[in-house]
Amino acid sequence: MAEHPSPRSATKLRPLPALIFASRWLQLPLYLGLIAAQAVYVYHFWVELVHLLEAAFGSQTALQALVNSIGYHGDTQISSLNETIIMLVVLALIDVVMISNLLIMVIVGGYETFVSRMGLDGHPDQPEWLDHVNASVLKVKLGTAIIGISSIHLLKTFINAANYEEKVLLWQTLIHIAFLLSAIAIAYTDKLLNSSHVDKH
Repeated sequence: MAEHPSPRSATKLRPLPALIFASRWLQLPLYLGLIAAQAVYVYHFWVELVHLLEAAFGSQTALQALVNSIGYHGDTQISSLNETIIMLVVLALIDVVMISNLLIMVIVGGYETFVSRMGLDGHPDQPEWLDHVNASVLKVKLGTAIIGISSIHLLKTFINAANYEEKVLLWQTLIHIAFLLSAIAIAYTDKLLNSSHVDKH
């Protein structure tokens, strides 16, 4: 009985298709650049966290750095941490974490989908979502992650609403709604495509 070739066995390509297929490696510097951006976010997170801890122990320099970074302007001179500043700083830290998660999804999921397999099968730390990742799933996950980040930004704006013009609040709300509708449309389209694919089989 003749043996069937493995679907993963290497296939010799003609020169032009081989060149076109190899061009996917041009994306590698982009993903390495995102890793560098991730490192910048980690540094920024720790700078803000150290400022928060120093301000909690009475450092006026750290407090002023926090006030400037979050764009908070009260009616009186701020001499100590208050609940609003703490909440805005914590939300900013959460925002950094969520953007970092988004970067990880783009780096790992994008590399696995568009560049090369990472060979993580059986690895104890393999992300659960990476088992069934493809371009459609990645778009939906990125859409939901962007909604989460937009929600954090919107909450920060509402907490500090006195320092924003009404049109800024309105536009941020409308943009958040646009993100939400876009994610719903992407998820619905993906559902329709999957249903059509299943029906054909």
